[in-house]
Amino acid sequence: MDLEKILRDVRAKRIDVEEAARLLRVAPYEELGFAKLDTHRPIRKGFPEAVFGQGKTAEEVALIVSAMVEANQLALVTRANREQYEAVLARVPQALFHERARIILSHEPVVDPSCPSVCVCSGGTADQPVAEEAALTVESQGIPARRLYDVGVAGLHRLLDHVEVLYGAMVIVVVAGMEGALASVVAGLVDVPVVAVPTSVGYGAHFKGLAPLLAMLNSCAAGTAVVNIDNGFGAGCYAAMIVRTARKGRET
Repeated sequence: MDLEKILRDVRAKRIDVEEAARLLRVAPYEELGFAKLDTHRPIRKGFPEAVFGQGKTAEEVALIVSAMVEANQLALVTRANREQYEAVLARVPQALFHERARIILSHEPVVDPSCPSVCVCSGGTADQPVAEEAALTVESQGIPARRLYDVGVAGLHRLLDHVEVLYGAMVIVVVAGMEGALASVVAGLVDVPVVAVPTSVGYGAHFKGLAPLLAMLNSCAAGTAVVNIDNGFGAGCYAAMIVRTARKGRET
């Protein structure tokens, strides 16, 4: 849809402001041939479209990121690799690669220090790639993320030594594999929403993340939401949306 035509129609009073707003919520998108870039997602969702790097060629990722930068949007690529990053870097010199999290960012996000924070906890060091994916997703939306890593239930004193970090967060993302018990423990300690992320870290009967997924879904601690296995990005988005919604309520 032609954005300039919509604006001209409003000026000529062929359509009213409400109709223009309705049209702008669903359009436009940029046709790249191999992809249709949703450039209006920030209007609808409050944050830009994310790029799932897995399965895309390095050149496809680079073209998408370049187009997002031209649209003045922060590009975030998940499940990315170094080859894709090198292709992006050739077009976007300020791009960053967080290798452990497998995330490419078109530039360093601006985090608002006055904004309520999200705490991201991980059970063990092996869960850190998913935890970092969640934390970087939160920060990409301008929200502070505090990390609390390797605080699993096998050594619960490690978590209890840092409960003030939990109490200072508006939302807590808990990333854990094995039996996934950390999410229930954390949710039983705090009065804020907890987003649980099961990981594919564990031995055979762990079934590549299915065991902690079911454990988290069956949590007896109220106020726990659960995302898919290894979905740090989804958890980060959900946590950020809670913070943004709460801030809107404070401003009205």
